[in-house]
Amino acid sequence: MRGITVFLTTVLLSLSIIVQARDYDVLSFGAKKDGMHLNSAIIQGAIDYIHENGGGRLVFEEGQYLTGTLFLKSNVILHLKKGAVLLGSVNPFDYEKNKYIGWTSLIFAIKQDNIGITGGGMIDGRGFRTANNMVANIQKGLVTDPLKYDRPNETNRPQNIYFRECNNVRITGTTLKDPASWNQTYDQCKNLYVDSIRVDSKNYWNNDGIDVVDCDSVVIRNSYFDAADDVICFKSHDPAKICQNVIVDNCTGRSSANGLKFGTVSRGGFRNFKVTNLKIIDTYRSAITFAAVDGGLVENIVVDGVRSINTGNVIYLRIGDRWSNGKQPYMKNIRISNVYAEVPATKPDAGYSYEGPIEDLPRNISPASIVGLPQYRIQDVTLENIEIVYPGGGNPHYARRGLSKAELESIPEMPAAYPEFSQFKELPAWGFYVRHADGIRFSNITLRAREGDYRPAIVLDDVKGAALDKINVTEPGAGKKKQVFLHNTTRSK
Repeated sequence: MRGITVFLTTVLLSLSIIVQARDYDVLSFGAKKDGMHLNSAIIQGAIDYIHENGGGRLVFEEGQYLTGTLFLKSNVILHLKKGAVLLGSVNPFDYEKNKYIGWTSLIFAIKQDNIGITGGGMIDGRGFRTANNMVANIQKGLVTDPLKYDRPNETNRPQNIYFRECNNVRITGTTLKDPASWNQTYDQCKNLYVDSIRVDSKNYWNNDGIDVVDCDSVVIRNSYFDAADDVICFKSHDPAKICQNVIVDNCTGRSSANGLKFGTVSRGGFRNFKVTNLKIIDTYRSAITFAAVDGGLVENIVVDGVRSINTGNVIYLRIGDRWSNGKQPYMKNIRISNVYAEVPATKPDAGYSYEGPIEDLPRNISPASIVGLPQYRIQDVTLENIEIVYPGGGNPHYARRGLSKAELESIPEMPAAYPEFSQFKELPAWGFYVRHADGIRFSNITLRAREGDYRPAIVLDDVKGAALDKINVTEPGAGKKKQVFLHNTTRSK
């Protein structure tokens, strides 16, 4: 991780030079802050002027600045003071779908260096209104869109930010609110620094918190995310690229999907991550999901310090074979430690706007899971100092998965399925389920069920070199029930 520190220092030094260059008040260029006059051309002209004259900060004083699509240029920082709102137009025709990127955005930056968005102000995309206005345009025949599930395609709805192939990017202090699609995407960027931002991204479909795609040298810290879709999501779209050298620290997230997620998409992969002091609350799916399902890799990942409260699942590690195109996915050298989690019996995001779907039944509460494929096995995973409180209450008369060889082998492999912890429906454990994996180490694991469950706490199936040390299980009425079940599994010596 020393390389990340060096890159971070480089980012801060380069950006501090820009900040010191000069401040320009956007009002001096003729911008209006009444929330009514469209400022797109004026703000773009100011960005271009600062870019052409040595760089600096374009400063927005308190007020509402209505705008459509903007393109940020090298050596320019947008500085939104407290009370300043960059207000997205609700007219879909005020936004550009960029041909190079293939997406629509309020703020683009493409192949630019030394850029940023700073200050205590806000970017409010007003995406709910914009998306619904787009639906009306599609129904009138003014726009061509498949309108799948009665919503415009996510590439045609504006994100708040889309930066592609940029170097030295700084996003600090700002609130990012209500995009029409994903919120902020950083794609193939290098030296990305995100600090003390607040995200309110739960007012339309596909509202992620932050998406980092095939980036190198990334810091995300001290930030809060409330998202309808995945909170902190790392993706790899290009088989020849990789998302690597990443620090995530002291962040809190709430989601109607997943908390911290690698993939999908996972065509290239993810390497050298350190995640510390992560809090996930009221989240529909997994607090932590690592997926290698598109031919990519996941390796050298450290997660240390997680508090997951009222979250549908805690840990889900998965290898699949969905869009691999002949590449061999792999996942290895993962360490997850110092975790406290509480899984509810009821839907954890109930009552939030755009909450997760009601799942098809039957399924008792799912365990944390590590699931590879027979030909692509998950390797070298250490789970240490983990306490998970489950509701228990698994009922064999409602849905049952037994422990016989035939019953265990009847669990489908599902290599091409979208990777979600509930994809297998009923699983034979209430605490942890591990399948097709090598070198799995459990140390100081405490599992507590609030009610009795027909299943054992831990099931390992087709695991080579399993190590189980200091496993503590509490389940009401369990008596002498065997809580660790091994099938086709060898223990490490």
